[in-house]
Amino acid sequence: MGRFDSYSGLLTAYPYAFRQSDSLLFRSYVVVSTVVAAMVVALAVGGLLVLIGNTTGAGGGSLTLSRTFYVVVGLFVFVPIVAPVLFVANRHRRERQVADRYDAALGAAGYVFVVSVYLALVASMPAEFGSGSEAITRPEPSGVFAPVVELLYAIPSVASPLLVLAGALVVYGVHRGFASKHGNGETA
Repeated sequence: MGRFDSYSGLLTAYPYAFRQSDSLLFRSYVVVSTVVAAMVVALAVGGLLVLIGNTTGAGGGSLTLSRTFYVVVGLFVFVPIVAPVLFVANRHRRERQVADRYDAALGAAGYVFVVSVYLALVASMPAEFGSGSEAITRPEPSGVFAPVVELLYAIPSVASPLLVLAGALVVYGVHRGFASKHGNGETA
């Protein structure tokens, strides 16, 4: 067995899944999820560092809770982004019999999750935001997607994480549904 015939963790699962899969849709998702996951990690770490910098010298209590909240939110988004790649890598390493379109379906589900994160970001945008005297209003919906944007603006911002949760459930549901040999929920 050669050095690159398997994987030993998250970072090596990406090239392994890319090489093992025959699905172009899934392979494209591997590339896109690499970029998106890196952005999520950078934003979460950057936000956490700013929070720590702004609260240096303050006691624990609610500040410690808000620091933990950054990590939890980051994981809430990060895990479903990398899950399709890990599922496919595991399936190929263990040579599990799955439905023929398992890799492609997980790639599509991964894209659905990434879009759900974007939609949640749009839905969570307040009508007016900014700091101090500089108040910025969110842009008015225009163009082809104006009805979709209006619908997203109508969602209360506290409910926007439900869009991310729905996207994560799609990833898990596709994994469970296609993990059988025939893709119909029966065990292989």
